[in-house]
Amino acid sequence: MGRIGQTSARSDGYAFPRKTVQMEEAKQKSDLSRAFSEDGALKTHVGGQALLEGIMMRGKYNWSVAVREPEGTIYLEEHDLAYGKDKSGWLYWPFIRGCRAFVESLMLGYKALSISAEHAFVEEEEETPKKPTRQEEDGFSWKRDFGNPDEMIDGLAAQRTLEVIDGETGLPVRFEEEEPADTSGDSDIPDTQNAPTIPYVPEAPDVRNVPDTPDIFDASGTAAPEISDDRGAEAGERPESKPLLGEKEMLFSMVLGLVLGIVLFIVAPATITNFIVGEYDDNTLLWNIVDGLLRIAVFIFYIWLIGRMSDIKRMFGYHGAEHKAIHCYEHGLPMTPENARSFPRLHVRCGTAFLIMVMIIAIFVYTITPINALIDTWGVPDGPVKLALVIVVRILLMPLIAGISYEITVKWAGSHPDNALVKVILWPGMQMQYLTTREPDDEMIECAIAAMQLVLEREELEEQKGREAVSGNFSQEATALDS
Repeated sequence: MGRIGQTSARSDGYAFPRKTVQMEEAKQKSDLSRAFSEDGALKTHVGGQALLEGIMMRGKYNWSVAVREPEGTIYLEEHDLAYGKDKSGWLYWPFIRGCRAFVESLMLGYKALSISAEHAFVEEEEETPKKPTRQEEDGFSWKRDFGNPDEMIDGLAAQRTLEVIDGETGLPVRFEEEEPADTSGDSDIPDTQNAPTIPYVPEAPDVRNVPDTPDIFDASGTAAPEISDDRGAEAGERPESKPLLGEKEMLFSMVLGLVLGIVLFIVAPATITNFIVGEYDDNTLLWNIVDGLLRIAVFIFYIWLIGRMSDIKRMFGYHGAEHKAIHCYEHGLPMTPENARSFPRLHVRCGTAFLIMVMIIAIFVYTITPINALIDTWGVPDGPVKLALVIVVRILLMPLIAGISYEITVKWAGSHPDNALVKVILWPGMQMQYLTTREPDDEMIECAIAAMQLVLEREELEEQKGREAVSGNFSQEATALDS
C-alpha cells in the first residue's frame, strides 16, 4: 500500500497520485472481479432488501425502512427485532438457523414492502362526480328550453352577476362592504334591497414567505435533519405507522406467494420432466438433472421477465444501491453517495447466491433421497400418483435444502471470499446479480445510506449499553473488594 502523497510517473513525465491510478484500474475491471477483490475488511452482518422506491436494512437489534416519497422526501421507519439479543435457542443451531432466517426474511420482506407501497405512491383522491346539466347532456334546444330562464342563461353563456371593470386598468373594481343603513321612518335614502349584487373580489394571499418543505420526514411526520455527507439521517423516536397490509392480508399474501412458488418452481418442472424423461424410477439420475436444470431455467426466465417492468427496474437499482452502501461501510469510508458510488453493484454475500445455491443443492439432495424405495415398498403405480409422491417429497425436503444452502453460502462462503473454491461455488449466484441489480442513482444511494444509518446507530447504542453494564459490574466488584 502506498503512502499518502506517493505518486506514479506517466510516460510524458506527468506524475499523479497512486490512489488515482488504483481507482482507474478498478473501473476497468468487471463488477464480478471487483466484488471479490474489493470485499471490505469489516465483513458486516447487516443486510438489506430492495423495495418499491426504497430499501430495508436489517441488523442484530432492529430493521429499518427508507422510502423515497413522490415529492422527493425520504420517509424513515424502524422496528425492533424481538430475537436480537437471545441467540442460544435451538432455532440458531446449524442447518435449522437457515430455515429460521429464510422465514424471518420472508415475513420482514412483506412488512417492508407494505410500508414502501404506502409511501412510494400518491393516492388519487376520488372526486364526487358532478351532475351534468341538460345542456351538457342533450345540448341547448330553443324549442324545449325557450322560456326557461335558467336554461336560457346557460345556453346563451350569460353572466348571472354584475362585474364592474375599470376602463383604465381593465381589472375588476373592488367594493368594500358597507354597514346597512337604518331605513326606519321617513328618509331620503334610496332603497337598495333590489339593487344588483356587486361581487367581492378578495386579495391574493401572500406566498412569498411560505417556508420550504423539509427534505426528510420521520415516521411521525415531523421534520428531520437532512441527510448529510458524514452521518445520514438522524434516528429519533418514531411511532410505528399503520402498514398497508394487516396481519390477515399479509398472511394470505405469504401463503399465496408460497403456493405460486411451489407451482412454478417444483410442480411445473417436475411435470415437464416426467413428460420428457418418463417415469421417475426408470432413470432417476437423468430425471433429477433435467428437473433441476428446468427449475433454474424457469427461475432465470422469471427474473428476466419481471425485470422488464419499470417499477422492478427501479427496485433492482435500489438493490444495487444497497450493495454499494454496504461496500462503503465495509471499507470504513464515510457513508456518502460519492464514496458509495465508486463500488461495484455486486456483493459476495447477496441473497441471490443463496437462491441459486438452493436450486443446485436440491439436485444432489433429491438424487440421494431413496424415493425409489418408497415407490417399491408402497407399490405406487405409474402415472399421476407416482408423480404426486415425487412432488410431495420435494416439498418436504425444502427446509433441509435451505439449511444446507445457508451454511454453505452465508456462513462459510460469505466469510471466505478469497478462497478459490468459494469463487467457483458463488459464481452462478454472482452472475444472477447482473439481472437482479442495476446501477443506482444518487437518490437511491441516499435511501440505502439513510436506512443503514438507523441500523448502525442502534447497534452502536446497544454496544455502548453493554460497555456501561460491564463497567458498572466491575465497579461494584471493586467496591465489594475494598470493603
